[in-house]
Amino acid sequence: MTGNGTGDTEALREEIRRTRVELGETMEALVAKADVKARLKESAEQAKERMREQAAQTVARVRGQAARGAGMARAQAHDKGGLVREKGELVRRNPMPWAAVAAGAVATVVVLMIVRGRRR
Repeated sequence: MTGNGTGDTEALREEIRRTRVELGETMEALVAKADVKARLKESAEQAKERMREQAAQTVARVRGQAARGAGMARAQAHDKGGLVREKGELVRRNPMPWAAVAAGAVATVVVLMIVRGRRR
């Protein structure tokens, strides 16, 4: 011991104070673990938050895919439009094949009418 004992007394008081703080924290932790209703509520809140995050990620992914699909559709439509314009230009420059197709269709209709007329 020291001469007047104040050093030991102060050290003991500090140790008691630390022990009380630790004991208080331990009790709070035990009370929190024993509160099943609060733990379930917190667990439900965490699950809700995870679901919200997953939903947001899914919405973002779907929107991205839709945007890519729309872009692809626009590009394909543009390509098809160019192809149609090319075919139209080809027909304008050379209408003879289409005239031959039309003449063949008319001839077919005439032949069918003749054949039906003979059967009656």
